[in-house]
Amino acid sequence: MTTIEGIELIAFDLDGTLLDSVPDLAIGLDKALRAFDLPGASVEQVKTWIGNGADILVARGMSQSLTPSEDMGSPLHAQIRARFDAEYEATGHTGSELYSAVKETLAELHQRGYKIALVTNKPSQFVPHVLAQQGIDVFFADVIGGDTFPEKKPNPMALNWLLEKHGLQPNQMLMVGDSKNDILAARNAGCPSVGLTYGYNHGEPISHSEPNVVLDHFSQLLDVVKLGDKYATVE
Repeated sequence: MTTIEGIELIAFDLDGTLLDSVPDLAIGLDKALRAFDLPGASVEQVKTWIGNGADILVARGMSQSLTPSEDMGSPLHAQIRARFDAEYEATGHTGSELYSAVKETLAELHQRGYKIALVTNKPSQFVPHVLAQQGIDVFFADVIGGDTFPEKKPNPMALNWLLEKHGLQPNQMLMVGDSKNDILAARNAGCPSVGLTYGYNHGEPISHSEPNVVLDHFSQLLDVVKLGDKYATVE
């Protein structure tokens, strides 16, 4: 298996990478759309539509396709988005679950001395509750939501901010995600990337985005990353 050496910080996507959140997102979007007499949304549809933030998810629900509705940014879109936020929050995120071995792998990476960050396009207001509910909030030194900065992934703004904050070179930070947005954000920041095959990527194989490494299981990450020299003598 390919290894990536010298990594000091690992940035993770959330939905589709650490967490299967589609059940709750689908409930929220379905109820929001139906409240405005529009066709609802199924789990299978939402799996394809998510990844670019809540505004685009709602606009895709309005158009019932991967192409966002031309009404995106309209008063109706804003009303449906507000209703979606309320309905999604009302789920309590009880249908969302961590993927296999995520918590154990994060704990091992944390113990090995890596800095760990979260970079998600999910609205920031939902992120702390989800992380705490799943018992993984303690692992993250930085948590960046989809509205933390003016631009979301695939824009590298969040990754560039992490590099500057921690005084790292791009080859010292790894981006791990399930979507082409994650891989493109890493490429735009000059960072290596790992693509996971089990998440949500608009129906496309993650290999098409050409990450440095493709993994089928989250725990395989432990075999891919190698610590920088500064950790080599730590007992």
